Amino acid sequence: MSTPNPTISALGRRLRLGLVGGSYGFIGPVHRTAARLDDRFELVAGVFSSNHERGQAFGMSLGVDAQRCYADVASMVQAEGRRGDGIDAVVVMTPNAHHFGACMAALDAGLHVICDKPVTSRLADAHLLAHKVKESGLVFCLTHNYSGYPMVRQAREMIAQGVIGEVRQIHLTYVQGYIAEPVEAANDAPGWRFEAGQSESLVLGDIGTHAWHLGTFVTGLHLQAVMADLGPTVPGRQVDDYGGLLTRWSNGARGTLWATNAAAGAEHGLAFRIYGAKGGLEWHQELPNELRHRQLQGYEVVMTKRLHGALDPRVDAQVRVEIGHPEGYQEAFATLYREAADAIVAHKLGQDLRATRWDFPTVEDGVRGLQFVQAAVTSQREGRWVQLDRPV
Repeated sequence: MSTPNPTISALGRRLRLGLVGGSYGFIGPVHRTAARLDDRFELVAGVFSSNHERGQAFGMSLGVDAQRCYADVASMVQAEGRRGDGIDAVVVMTPNAHHFGACMAALDAGLHVICDKPVTSRLADAHLLAHKVKESGLVFCLTHNYSGYPMVRQAREMIAQGVIGEVRQIHLTYVQGYIAEPVEAANDAPGWRFEAGQSESLVLGDIGTHAWHLGTFVTGLHLQAVMADLGPTVPGRQVDDYGGLLTRWSNGARGTLWATNAAAGAEHGLAFRIYGAKGGLEWHQELPNELRHRQLQGYEVVMTKRLHGALDPRVDAQVRVEIGHPEGYQEAFATLYREAADAIVAHKLGQDLRATRWDFPTVEDGVRGLQFVQAAVTSQREGRWVQLDRPV
């Protein structure tokens, strides 16, 4: 017997989504699949391209009514607000510089938001969004999707329970090679990332914030200070594709963060190695279903999610596939959508969202991520340790 859909059980229907962006490139299909995987959402509207005709054709190819394929975000939220079957939430997956305007328009219209990272291009805009979310009480999910992996969640619970003792070292890596050649000169797919105003740092805005977020999500600590070396490694490149950082964390732990998208031959390379007083935990996204637990006095244990009951109960609740079948990137992404749906339903039912522990990243994570980027850029420019602002 299939498990009842909790969204339909609570509301009598799925949540209705309006998309902004995602008509080309890698991330659009990922978001759309994540939204549908657990059957909590249905896509009914969108602004699929800055070219309205092209966007309308694309939306119709997804089964969206032509009248609900809009030319811009303002038109969408206004028209949908007048409908009895209007959208409940907006998904934003445009180039970074357009996140702020789309998110603010959605929040102003009383709509919940799911936004790709980084939350904005400028820290000041991120603060404005955070204030708006707090004022409105609406749900804002930021898709730092790697936090949705079961074994990442397992590491988080183990650290919170003191399994490895007080955290002393945090080492984070994200090593890719997709711009190891001068792709910007060829106007290749990642070209918009090289445009002015997308981020203060290409490598940190693009992938470094993912590594930073894993560190803070798993340990529960805040990054306190950084000493950064940022810059290009491809000859002729004008933006940074390499970041090597020394880090200090809120409990006194020290660490490193190495991020590059220009390591020739590298595929993905996202990983953490976290060491405490009694042992360490190590996880690699390219082997997502394994978590290595190294003990100060004991054996190394390779944990997997083979059977329900082997992991922390909060983690087991997120596992979809049993008996050793792998879960990966798409399922981790979908976990955030499922959790955001649960929060949106709770909001619609008048429940106090503050009374529940929500595990998905929020707009506050977005603010902290941009604080991290800004501090690293300042450190590179001034050649010194830079303290981060206090967490929001």
